[in-house]
Amino acid sequence: MSRELPQQMQAVEISSPGGPEVLRVATRPLPQPQAGEVLIKVAAAGVNGPDLMQRKGLYPPPAGAPDLLGLEVSGEIAALGDQVRRWSAGDKVTALTNGGGYAGYCTVDARHCLPIPRGVGLSDAGSLPETFFTVWSNVFMGAGLAAGETFLVHGGAGGIGTTAIQLGKAFGAKVIATDSPDARCGFCRELGADRVIDYRREDFVEIVRAEGGAHVILDIVGGPNVEKNFKAATHDGRIIQLAFALGSKVEINLMPVMLKRLRYTGSTLRTRSPAFKAGIAQELEAKVWPLIEAGKIKPVVRATFPLAEAGKAHALMESSAHIGKIVLTVAQ
Repeated sequence: MSRELPQQMQAVEISSPGGPEVLRVATRPLPQPQAGEVLIKVAAAGVNGPDLMQRKGLYPPPAGAPDLLGLEVSGEIAALGDQVRRWSAGDKVTALTNGGGYAGYCTVDARHCLPIPRGVGLSDAGSLPETFFTVWSNVFMGAGLAAGETFLVHGGAGGIGTTAIQLGKAFGAKVIATDSPDARCGFCRELGADRVIDYRREDFVEIVRAEGGAHVILDIVGGPNVEKNFKAATHDGRIIQLAFALGSKVEINLMPVMLKRLRYTGSTLRTRSPAFKAGIAQELEAKVWPLIEAGKIKPVVRATFPLAEAGKAHALMESSAHIGKIVLTVAQ
């Protein structure tokens, strides 16, 4: 490893499972890139739902993953492991990580790095990988959302939702989003949603069925939404469950799954194989990054905090008062 690199770095640790207050700044040794990995000097790290779950002790990192939070970063490549061909020290990248992003430096599989799209700042780039990898792999690679189909996005103003709305519209789908209150609904419209439903005032099932039903549904809510999604889906609809904000234990009538030939799937990205994630990265660079560079899709970052204030960032995310992504910035 280069002599210019420090031996230690700042990182945010979990002192014990609990609320945002358990996050604390600590000093850690610099991680060493293994074969096929790069070491990134972190400029920004996105805050995501799995980070909150891990902090609470409900989502342990997979075997071999760092114990530190942080599933996406942007920054500059500081060192290369063996067998890395594409990248060089000094390259600016954004990357999907397997953990460890809440730190001054982070090691990443070189295949999970992407160039920062032209026109996107280094800090905003830290918000791209987790939601774009997730939405692309589930909605397009998995569910096969096609132009002309109706795409129902729950929680449209959140990190996953803002990405899903933009990708759905960019690839020709009719997008219906749910959210609340008015400010969040209005932002969904600004992103291009064709119809926005305030779920506190309106019945999304009734509205979506009047539109002919949804071909693809992306849900982070769970609870009562599970059965409602079955009703809102059209025949041969595909429903993707990414989270369970209102609970994962429900009593439901599964008959619509059979009668409508529905496909109901769940997904977690972190435990997928490195090769699978590399395939997503290749598709994003070829099909989505040009749209970002053309200004047709944009990162939506509405709050940034310094790394030492990770607890405040988690508290904001848990309040559901934010729009889009939350990013932690690391002093360079």
